Amino acid sequence: MGLIEEASRTLVDKIADQLLLRLMRDPYVENVWEIISTTMKVTPRDLMEIVLRAEKGKPLGRPFGTVHHFSPWQELMFNPVHLVRLPTADQKSVETKVTLGPKAKRPLELAIPLIISGMSYGGAISKQARLALAKAATAAGTATNTGEGAYLPEERELAAKYIYQYHRGQWPHGNKKDFYTLADMVEIQLGQGAQASAPQSTKADKIDEEFRAIFGLEEGEDAVIASRLPGLESGEDLKHLVARLKEETGGVPISYKFAASHYLEEEIALALAAGVDVIVIDGAEAGTHAGQPLLADAFGLPTMHALVRAADYLEATGVRDQVSLIAAGGLFSPDHFLKALALGADAVYIGTAAVMAMIHTQMVETSPFEPPTQLVLYSGRLKDKLDIDRAAQSLTNYLNSCVAEMVLGAVALGKNSLAEVNRDDLCALTPAVAEITGVELAYRRRETAPFSQSEQPAHVGEEVPLSH
Repeated sequence: MGLIEEASRTLVDKIADQLLLRLMRDPYVENVWEIISTTMKVTPRDLMEIVLRAEKGKPLGRPFGTVHHFSPWQELMFNPVHLVRLPTADQKSVETKVTLGPKAKRPLELAIPLIISGMSYGGAISKQARLALAKAATAAGTATNTGEGAYLPEERELAAKYIYQYHRGQWPHGNKKDFYTLADMVEIQLGQGAQASAPQSTKADKIDEEFRAIFGLEEGEDAVIASRLPGLESGEDLKHLVARLKEETGGVPISYKFAASHYLEEEIALALAAGVDVIVIDGAEAGTHAGQPLLADAFGLPTMHALVRAADYLEATGVRDQVSLIAAGGLFSPDHFLKALALGADAVYIGTAAVMAMIHTQMVETSPFEPPTQLVLYSGRLKDKLDIDRAAQSLTNYLNSCVAEMVLGAVALGKNSLAEVNRDDLCALTPAVAEITGVELAYRRRETAPFSQSEQPAHVGEEVPLSH
């Protein structure tokens, strides 16, 4: 051991001794250990949000929505089959296509049931990021959603399937007929899971010349998203809007997106009466580029709860085969997606996961001093460093990987398409999740036999009953 190393060890030993002695001798209220015990009550996140509020005195803009996982997806398990029902022989035969708005004059047909959620240019992400999303959606055979932003001609050119969000933005170039008539689906957006129907704005000093020109804003004018969609104050108003959009677009599906709430059935009833083709349920776990923690953490219904209620309501009203259902909010992985389909969704929206997949290895451009989102946000200091082609390829790979895993899941369930997966393919690990979803408990014998009496396998010795 060299002299320098020995001296270093001695110094470290003395410092450690002094620290330990001080920890053991100082009164608790003066003890540095108070930091540890305090953060067990007030988490590091809580502490940081307290000091951020104390610093600015304004509502916070926390990225990616709530930190809570309200939907217990991990407490649902799939039931693989062997002889009760044979596994699918060839995974290549499993169908992944989905048709949204099957009763619309021009239904939206997608190759996969995963759709890029609404993330607006300017209000959330950069133009480069929007173009990467469009390229990836086209490559994977799905659609991209404009979000509450302005129309980008370059994005429409790159997107084979394009969903225009008819939003609450109050700028001159918003919701123009010239824009939404170019879409393959129009989505009336009255709220979102991460921010409910609260107003939002991008301040004029954050808006550059290109943003201002695309949105049609005057110098010094803020980009404002109101709490209400102008002219839409009743179910009758919604009916007129849906009819107008169908006529003007030549019959593309019209979807209705709102933040899931305990008034869910009433909201859907108004939408159905208005003639919408697609219901979009945005659960409380939904993400956003910068939302207020109160709205993200304490408003709305969890995605799982809302999805089940919505699917049940569509079934009860007899329109399940006519009106499509899209689930959104906190869905990140193939098992989330397939479980959502099993609970009644026709397709799912992904936002946060799409952003993370898009950034992929390019995050090395931001580390260690900036968060990776600086590459994709409109306000990101490193947005010009995003390689659009690499981002698109990374997201395409993610989508392809997820769908391939979902296909394997369908094979293990003995299904010939992702659309065939249903609640009978699930069991619940807890009574609460069983009650929420309507699937059987894993620790109890099935209530009904999986095959008829004539198909039962022979047993040696006394016959074993199938139910009790």
